[in-house]
Amino acid sequence: MIRLPAPTALPQLPPTVLLLLTAAIWGSSYSVAKTALAWYPVAGVIAIRFLLTALLLAPYWLRLPAAQQRQTLAVGAPTSLGLLAIFFAETAGVAHTSAGNAAFLISLCLLLTPPVEWVWFGHRPAARLWLAAGISLLGTWLLTDVAAGGLNGGDALMLLAALLRAFQGCLTTRLLRGKAVDHLGLTAAQGLLVGSGALVVLASTEGVPALPTAGAFWVALGYLTLACTLFAFWAMNRALAQSDPTQVALLLGSEPLWGAMFAVLWLGESLGPSGWLGGLMIAAAALWTSVPRSRGVDRVREAASLAG
Repeated sequence: MIRLPAPTALPQLPPTVLLLLTAAIWGSSYSVAKTALAWYPVAGVIAIRFLLTALLLAPYWLRLPAAQQRQTLAVGAPTSLGLLAIFFAETAGVAHTSAGNAAFLISLCLLLTPPVEWVWFGHRPAARLWLAAGISLLGTWLLTDVAAGGLNGGDALMLLAALLRAFQGCLTTRLLRGKAVDHLGLTAAQGLLVGSGALVVLASTEGVPALPTAGAFWVALGYLTLACTLFAFWAMNRALAQSDPTQVALLLGSEPLWGAMFAVLWLGESLGPSGWLGGLMIAAAALWTSVPRSRGVDRVREAASLAG
């Protein structure tokens, strides 16, 4: 049996508090990423964020047994390619659309995952998904103002990122099934692989520019690394071990609303009445489909892992 290092003692917070805190942190990440992108290219922001994550988790990784490290890398290598594609689409999308639009559009991954599972695993989506999909499509129409040509390149990239998240969730589920992979160790491996991949892309396309000296840039990168990656993933996993499906649905459904709120309060963005209506329709549809009827807590937990 593989024995894992004992986790460090951390504050005992109720699952509901952890879920709401995680949703707020992930929702704020779009506004913070947009701030960081004002100083550095997309690939550079991704590289710094994930390499810092890997560096901070290096002591934990080195304490893992060798057999555990090999199993973790077997999952980390293929999933890191998917994560690299997702974060390029997400980060580039945030750079070219509003943070509020990005927060709402990425939640479409919750509606795209069941059709992907249907094709991949043969899990036929519940009938309510089709109604939820129709509501989300109408919400997307209102949010992006497609009729007036409002769907820009950034919005399209966020839609691509949502679809990639759906495929990534299915891939991760398949690779993790039946394996004793340490989740924090997997985060460390993915941090190194994704960060290195982004650095290679940056060096081969634009060259590596000098690191910014602006304090706001490093505050944003520190927040993305410590809050949005390390703390949020720990908090989510901790809450999922103690929560019920309704609490998990709270996480899945409230993230885009937090994202829109941060975009308005922090960046001063304005969605307008039709934008808010469309965004709320997307969030409501995601919340509705994330509340399980008969498939159990495990399926909801798998869906929750897509939000990060």
